[in-house]
Amino acid sequence: MASAGAHRRPDLSAGYLWFALSLLTLGNLLNYLDRNIILALFEPIKNDLRITDTQLGWLGSSFAITFALGALASGVLSDLRSRRAVMAGGMALWSGFTALGGVAGTYWHLLTSRAVVGAAESSYLPSAQAMLADYFPDRGRAQAMGIFWIGLAVGGVLAVWLGGHLAAAFGWRTTLMVVGLPGVLFAVLLGRLRDPRPRRRRPAVHAVRRVPVTTRIVLRAGLPLLTSLLVGAAATGFLFLVRGMPAAADTAVFGSIVGLGLIWTIVKWVRIAMRHHHQVPAGEPEDALDEMLDAGLLVLRTPTLIWMFVGGALTTAAMNSLVAWSASYLQRVLDLTLVEAGRQIGLVGLVAGVLGSWIGGRLGDRLMELTPSGRVIASALGFILGAPVCVVLLLVSDVGMFALLFFVVVFCFTWYNGPIAAVLFDVVPAGIGATVMGAYVFFIHIAGDAIALPVVGFLSDRYGLRVALMTLPAVGLLGGAVLLFAVPTVARDMARVREPAAA
Repeated sequence: MASAGAHRRPDLSAGYLWFALSLLTLGNLLNYLDRNIILALFEPIKNDLRITDTQLGWLGSSFAITFALGALASGVLSDLRSRRAVMAGGMALWSGFTALGGVAGTYWHLLTSRAVVGAAESSYLPSAQAMLADYFPDRGRAQAMGIFWIGLAVGGVLAVWLGGHLAAAFGWRTTLMVVGLPGVLFAVLLGRLRDPRPRRRRPAVHAVRRVPVTTRIVLRAGLPLLTSLLVGAAATGFLFLVRGMPAAADTAVFGSIVGLGLIWTIVKWVRIAMRHHHQVPAGEPEDALDEMLDAGLLVLRTPTLIWMFVGGALTTAAMNSLVAWSASYLQRVLDLTLVEAGRQIGLVGLVAGVLGSWIGGRLGDRLMELTPSGRVIASALGFILGAPVCVVLLLVSDVGMFALLFFVVVFCFTWYNGPIAAVLFDVVPAGIGATVMGAYVFFIHIAGDAIALPVVGFLSDRYGLRVALMTLPAVGLLGGAVLLFAVPTVARDMARVREPAAA
């Protein structure tokens, strides 16, 4: 990032720019450490609480669902209110509930604590990345995002390595407490970061839609979710009375029914918003609902965003599921202990993730100098190259070969983090960047790992973990191919954003 200083905001020094980027990256590290620590503890939790792989998958899925839902609200709040307050408050909350997970008495208590962690962690990514987009408004954006996403690699791998050692020495409950508490203190430092956003929140760049919100509209839009909750509860109660049902069948049925209801509720809101699309004079959103609907309509009318959302969901499902089940895979398939599994993939994944995030960001910015679709190409390329290697990874039985191939897969699969985030901000007006990022985070987790994690667990219960994980390379390859559909659209969508700003 030698050129970062030339492209920083004029009121910020190069030193402060690096300080802010480092602080936000460290915060992202804590984000993914607290998020992924539960994955490293799957086996001891399973043995202690006597639960199935499907229930383990729902521990990850409950986090993903609340994380996705919370991202919508936190993105809007970040655009309308203080981004520092949203980030710092969220970090203090998720760190506290990570620690509280260590005193969970039952599976359902632990599931609830992870759901709260997910909702609180949703505050970080939209706010932090929107601030980074303001810190780096020009050529250094993808690389800055890539460095920021090094926090994912370091935090995710540190969770596996540290979680294995702490759990072996002190148990999984103490591990959650030790990992969660530092974030409470770090939140104070994060809250003092200078926000680079100008005082005037955003210029009027397009007509704002207004949707009349009445009791009837709210009931109609929320009816599918309410119905799914009632049907899911009734189905769960019925299964409880049936003898001989598979373990965790009630959890799987309830989650599937409510998930379908949630998806249909989102569809209903989109249809309502599209019907009430009359234009009014452009200006600031009147409230959070206007901000959210404005961003939603922007996504639906921007082809690049549609491809990024769909491709991002598929690639996130592949990457997150691979990370989630890797420690369990090594223990069950390659017969490693928990500590050995963490040691085997810890350093390898750490180096691969850091290099992949950094190289992906640099590649995206370099290709951007050659073609407007450069960052899109960099986002897709890692999965297109890494998916075949992932197939081989899941076929080998030698631990040393697994480590080598794991390095290649993680290296390739982390290229997309910086470029895809940069693309989102490239084609979105600055004033609603966090809201659109929140919508992106919501979609990729609801349509991605919230579905993939329990599905992999379900397949593992029936066919074995190796067979279940074999679905992931195909999902990642499909996601990379979908991202490439944005190649012919991104230049036009970028120009649409920049023309009103220039005027």
